[in-house]
Amino acid sequence: MKLSDDQIKAFHRDGYVLVRGMFNKEEIELLGKTVRQDKAMDDSASAADDGKGHPVRLSLWNHPGDGIYGMFARCRRIVDAVEQLLEDEVYHYHSKMILKDARVGGAWAWHQDYGYWYQNGCLYPDMASVMTAVDRATKENGCLQVLRGSHKLGRINHVLSGDQAGADMERVNEAVKRMELVYCEMEPGDSLFFHGNTLHCSAQNESEFSRWTLISCYNAKHNDPYKDSHHPRYTPLKKVDDGEVLRVGRLGTKASVEFEDLKKTDKSSRSLAEV
Repeated sequence: MKLSDDQIKAFHRDGYVLVRGMFNKEEIELLGKTVRQDKAMDDSASAADDGKGHPVRLSLWNHPGDGIYGMFARCRRIVDAVEQLLEDEVYHYHSKMILKDARVGGAWAWHQDYGYWYQNGCLYPDMASVMTAVDRATKENGCLQVLRGSHKLGRINHVLSGDQAGADMERVNEAVKRMELVYCEMEPGDSLFFHGNTLHCSAQNESEFSRWTLISCYNAKHNDPYKDSHHPRYTPLKKVDDGEVLRVGRLGTKASVEFEDLKKTDKSSRSLAEV
């Protein structure tokens, strides 16, 4: 699969592009089944307070591995598309599962991913994330919100809010007045590609339905960080054919990834309090 010229133009114009049905029903059901049975993921999940006492759980891993998580992150339909958007070879920066549980899943403050990743020695914002819906994402269960075209603002200063790094709200509030706010409602299997400088947030999940989401993040080869951090420097990514998602998923093998202890290793947001 290749992105069309119109999809690439939309990404550069809007800071994101939503691709419906990137993964089929069986593929996404296999991923969902694996995630919900993955005790190691559940045990490793860190709770990031949203500044209002509501936790958002997430599990993160740096290297994609050979299980179903790795097949999603390494399959050509995703990696080739990101390389089209960033116009360079890319490598896997990390993946994470956002576990926004029913009724209790907290909010994510307005932020840019590069607001975090800038702290890790990445000189350019030539980075992208791919969010794939495991559960249906709606306004009611706290779907992602983006400001259309906000990546053109450049990197905005970020400050620590609870356990999260949030963008300077003076600038965000002005941006909201001038830019269209888009609720990215998604069906399972849809994928949202968004730029490292795109402002985004999500509200608390007040519904009775969970919103679990896989996000795989990529960095351009030419943007190899100049210093070590808790995320990897340039590491060649071995792509796999798209059929490997189903083949590996049907095997039902373990995910084969090493989950990060973010409380110990993630200093990118905490370092903002030291600036």
